[in-house]
Parts: sequence; C-alpha cells; structure tokens
Amino acid sequence: MDNPAATLHCPNYRCQAANPPVNKFCQNCRTPLKRRYLWALGSGIEAYQPESLIANRYVLVKERIVLDTKPATPPDTPQDIPEELLPYLRLSPYRLHIPQVYGRLTGGERRQDSEIWLLEDAPILETDTDGTQGELFPPLRTVWQEATAIRQLNWLWQIANLWQPLSSERVATSLLNLDWLRPESSILHLLELQRDEPAAPTLKQLGQCWSQLQPDASSVINKFFGQLCDQLTQGKIRTAEQLVGLLDQGIKDCGQGQSRHYQIFTGTDSGPVRRHNEDACYPPIGQLWSRSTDENALAIVCDGIGGHEGGEVASELAINVLREQVERLHFDRDHWNPTHLTLQLEQAACDANDAISQQNDSEHRSERQRMGTTLVMAQTSAHEIYITHVGDSRVYWVTRQGCHQITQDDDLASREVRLGYTFYRYAVQQPSSGSLIQALGMASSTTLHPTTQRFILDEDSVFLLCSDGLSDHDRVEQYWQTEILPILDGQRDVPTAADHLIEIANRQNGHDNVTLALVYCQVTASAETAPTELAPPQPESLSVPTTSETASNTPTTAAIVPSTMKTQQLIRPKRRPWGLMLAIVFLLVVGTGLAYVLLPRRWLPTFVRQSSNVDAPVSVSVTPSPTRDSTPTPETVSSLENLALMRVTRSTITNSEGQDVPLLLRLKPPEENLSPIRSIPRGSVLQVIRQSSDSGEEDWLKLRVCSTGTENAETQSIQTAIKQSADSTPASPTLADAKRRSNIYPQVQPGERGWIKVVNIRSNVDLNVNATLAQKGVCATTPQSEASTPSPSSP
Repeated sequence: MDNPAATLHCPNYRCQAANPPVNKFCQNCRTPLKRRYLWALGSGIEAYQPESLIANRYVLVKERIVLDTKPATPPDTPQDIPEELLPYLRLSPYRLHIPQVYGRLTGGERRQDSEIWLLEDAPILETDTDGTQGELFPPLRTVWQEATAIRQLNWLWQIANLWQPLSSERVATSLLNLDWLRPESSILHLLELQRDEPAAPTLKQLGQCWSQLQPDASSVINKFFGQLCDQLTQGKIRTAEQLVGLLDQGIKDCGQGQSRHYQIFTGTDSGPVRRHNEDACYPPIGQLWSRSTDENALAIVCDGIGGHEGGEVASELAINVLREQVERLHFDRDHWNPTHLTLQLEQAACDANDAISQQNDSEHRSERQRMGTTLVMAQTSAHEIYITHVGDSRVYWVTRQGCHQITQDDDLASREVRLGYTFYRYAVQQPSSGSLIQALGMASSTTLHPTTQRFILDEDSVFLLCSDGLSDHDRVEQYWQTEILPILDGQRDVPTAADHLIEIANRQNGHDNVTLALVYCQVTASAETAPTELAPPQPESLSVPTTSETASNTPTTAAIVPSTMKTQQLIRPKRRPWGLMLAIVFLLVVGTGLAYVLLPRRWLPTFVRQSSNVDAPVSVSVTPSPTRDSTPTPETVSSLENLALMRVTRSTITNSEGQDVPLLLRLKPPEENLSPIRSIPRGSVLQVIRQSSDSGEEDWLKLRVCSTGTENAETQSIQTAIKQSADSTPASPTLADAKRRSNIYPQVQPGERGWIKVVNIRSNVDLNVNATLAQKGVCATTPQSEASTPSPSSP
C-alpha cells in the first residue's frame, strides 16, 4: 500500500519506530513489519472515505478492510461486551475458521449506535502475492469449480463440523451464506457471523444451499455430492454427526489418490539466560527424519515446568511414555476410525500425565514443587494429521498463503475469552494472563482434558511445534514468511529453517529455553490409486450414536476444543499472580457465605435470597445447549426411601433470572458454603442415601452417584471414555459445546456423594429406574455408614 498516511510502526513493542509503507523491515531494529488487516463491523465505517486515517491509527483500505498501523499498541477493548459479539468470544476455540474481535475503533465523536468493531483473523490476504495486499479471499462459489475433489469435500467437511457449534450460539445461518465462506487454500474461513433469525436453520436448508455448488463439483464426487444434497433435503441425514461421517468416508476414498512424504527435524537450546534446558522433543535432535505415506510420522515438543531436576525430568518422562503408547497404536486404513484414534491419542497424554503425577507423589512434591510439562504432539495417519495439545506450547500451520496458530493456550486469558467474559486483546494485558490452567503431571488424569484436533492434508504444508521460548511476542507471526515459507518453495531445507528459528528466539526473546519441531508434508497426486467416482453415500450404514456412545465420543472438528481442567493455577516463575484480585474475591465469597449462614433470611439482600433456590451464582454465564431436553417427568421426588434410584433427565435448571445453569451437587453438607460443587450430566443414575427432615422448598437429599450418563463426555476423564467407546461412530460435535459449558464446574464421578435441594432435582429425574442400571455403577445394596449421618440444617 503506497498511501503515505499509512506509516507503519514497528510491531516490536520495544521499538515501535515509524516506517514508510513500502518497507518490509523496520529501518531501526530490522524486525519484519506487520500488516494487520481487520474487518470492520457496524454502519459507522460508512462515514469514512477509502485511504482516510482514522483515530491517528487505522487506515481504511477499501470498503470494510482496515489496516492497523500500530500493531504493538493495544486496541480499545471496553469491558461492556455487546450481546451480538458474545458468539465470537465463545467460539474462540474455532478461530481457525471464525474471526475474533480485535477491539473497537474509536475516533472523533460518534453516536453509540454507529460503533465500529474490528475483527482479526478475517479472510484477508496479508502477504505479498503479485503485489496485492489487503484483499479479501474470493468466496467459495468462485473457487469451487477449480478445486480438486478432495479439497471440495474438505471444505464441506469443515462446514459440517462447524454446524453444531454455531447452532449452539444461534449463528449457524452464517454457514448458508456462500459469499461469507472464504477459502484460504484448504482452510475455510467465515467473514463474519449472522444471527439465526427468526428461526434456526436446518440441515435441509444446508442441503438446499449446497445444491448450488453441486453442478460444478469435480466429476469424481459429482454423483456422491448430488446424492448427499438430496439426502439432506429429504431429511434422511438427521444429525451433523451423520453428515460428518459420510464426508469422512468420501475424503478417505479420495485420499487414496494422493501420496504424502514427511520430513521432520527437531531442535532445542537452553537460551542465553537459562542454565538448564527443561524442554524435550522427539524425534531426537540433529537428524532429519523422513517418512512416506505408509510410515506414520510423529513429532513431540514438551516444555518442562518445575526447575532443574523437575521440568527436565517431567518433559523427558512425557516423551518416553508418549512414544511407547503411540507405537502401540494400529493405523489400519481398512478399519479406519478417527474417533477411536483421537481417544487413543488423548489416552496417551493421560498416561504420560499419570506417570509424572505418580513420580511427584512418590517424591512427596506438592503445589509449586510439583514438576510438570506442556505438550504438543503431531501424529499423521493416511490423509490426516492429529494434533494433541496441553498447556501453552503451540502448533502453527503454514501454507503458501498464510500462517495460523491452530492450538489455543490453556491459560487464564484464553479461558476468560471462551467463557465470554472479556476480549482477548484485553485479557492478555493482565499480569496473570499467561498462568496455566492445566499441564501434564500436576494432578490426576481425571482432571486433565487434552485437546486433539484432526486436519485433512491436501496440500504442501509445514507444521511448527514450539515452546513459548519461540512463540512469545509473536515471533512466529513475524518471521514465518522469511524463515518457514521458503521450505515450501524449495529455497531452504528443514534443518536450516529450524536453526534460524532457534537463533531468532534467542536473539529476539532470549528469556527461556526454546524447542521446536518442523513437520514438512509434501502431497502429490497418484493416478494409479485415484478413484474415478465415489460410491454413493449411505446414511443407513452409519449407526446413529446411542446416548452412551454420544457421551463418550470426542469431537472430530478441525477447530480447537477448549480445556476444561478445574485445578489450581500453575504459575510459572516468570509470571506474577493476581494476588490483590484473588484476595478481594475470597473475602467477598467468605463474607457472603457467613452472612448467608448467620443472618436471618429476611435480612439477606434480595439477590442472595433469589439465587438460593439454585446452587449456582446468578452471575455465571452459561452457554445454552443446542436443544433443550424435553423428556417428560411423570413423577416428583417426595418421600423417597433410602437406596431409591433415579435417573437424571435434564442436566440444567432455570435460575431466578431465567438463565439455564447446570444441575449441581454439593460434596459437603449445605451449611458448608465453600463446599466443592460438581455438575450432574443427563442420564446419570443417582441413589438416595437419606433426606433431611425439613419440609418445603428447602428439603435436601443426600445422593450417591451410581454412574454418569449421556452427557458423560462433558468433563469425564478420557480413560473412562476409552473404555466405553473403543469402536464408536464418528464423534458428536455437541461435545465441543459440552466441554465449553462444563468449564465452569467439573462433573460428578461415580462413587461421589453429595447434597442437592429437592426443588432443584424433583422435575429433572425419572424414578422408573431399573435396578440393574445401578449395578453397573458403584452403588451398594445397603447403606454404608450413612444411617448415623445427621440431617443437614436448612441454610
């Protein structure tokens, strides 16, 4: 861009020198200049002319495309979040496909109704290609005809995987606008989100939308795609899970017409400051590993936590366990099951976690003395690559057109965003924003939630796995064009690129160990095995997941599934805690609890009295489920005998403000206001241990959890899920939303006991329960020392 008003400031926050717009590197510090193009929302942008400078910072390039000339300066991020922007925040795990809110454009005096909001990660070309910058990628309908068969199916597969998450946020209509779907090579982006009004779209409407593309589909998939559209419009495909499964099969068949070759190189360095290197990686450093299509490639990077003789032990132990577990996996093309493989990879992460945790316990390590490690792991299988992730190490996906971070950090900032509490650009400015919420080895795997994603490989790509010694301060975003992109053009070999990146990390960051793995994938067509036409889709061949199967499946979407770990924060030595804020929150909680117990109820504030009918804070924001449970409950809970059984038919209740909140179990008597709280999933079987002697709305039941049910996968350990679904059907995308909702409260586990109000559960259970359901769980046939347990006092 040659507009002289668009003076580019250096993205290096320690420099920020002004540069002419024609420069590619900062004339002061030689940092690559960042051209961050943003998409503007709101009618207020129409008041500005192209190439005008707004707020002494933003240049309107054309229409709604804005260039931020000061990328190192935080944007305006107000704390009042408009309702229409919440879906962007709660869908942040899917940022590979969905743009995220960057901030508010402020400049001059404007009315409130003309606010301009800026979206980052929008489908805008930011790289130099034929001298063009700041252009939107063309819409799907424009590039559809020229795409290969496997890429066309890949795009459809991504839409199918996004259907349920967007439906849960009531923005699935966005997927029906072919002009808003903008492919960047194999990655499909949405330009913006549109509310589902007046009603939510259906899969039949999706089929009608796709029918517009069918005439120009590749001859290999034309018949398959046409029948798929017909089955959608006729209602034969009833769920998004079925649609994903059918597309999976089509992609598998198309993938046989391609061959893939992998090069892997790893590198690590202690850095200029640290005396010890706590990181570890696989394959071993110093050797270029080469793998063909039939030899599945594996790469691992672990960033140790816990200091010398702590972090380095944890990272090495994790590598050894993961290698051993992955080598046992069977990658059988004839019996290919992505759900099963996903679960096995997550189980491997849990096994590594337990090995480190057990060593911590054997050495009597506690709290900050416990050693741990982050994890990023890439495993290839036929036409796919699986990315497993825990902590704040990252994976970047580099193609000829862009570089994308495909993992979401398990830290406080990311969690606040996906819960809809604040904007990311505000959250990362807080002192404790980088504090981890989970890592391997810090607790039992029952509280660990690894994230595994899978991606279709239909083009040459480089996957960069790295510790935060490299990724901090956006070094990858700054240098991918000069250091990684040349690999794809054949201008640089993989080992040289790795060495350059480590040198950049030491020179530009230098505060930590740095470890990386580069996985270079080359895709070539193979005419000998390429199908001439795909077999027709057969929905009847896909068994509809039962309630138990759906519970145990893991998501197969190409988007990021949020972590749900609810343990202590793991504060790295280099970061500072929010001590004052935590102290204030603690005092407020304790004060409210004491007032609740000691003061007469008529003296309590109105909001406390109203929320006391629901075991959840009124202020908690809970994402609504895509469909409300409508199972009728013919009976109510009253005068139950001890050992009576009940099955939960609805996992949410409505609080005094009309919000849906989880059905919760207190693990201690209700008078203990700081009792741990667990959510109860639908389908759980509970057993009555005893009732309080009080009457009315404040009756309490003490329950034992016999087994967890159909929403078991919300927070259940991956170990239990493995046992229940070794050969399950393709996973339900509803799990992604369930995990996000359960991030507020962990889920009950079989054998746990706790208290719940009768008023909360009486309309949420079915008393017609067969006793054999309990026998499959952990319930006893006689009470275990419960007869002497005193009844709880009403709060």
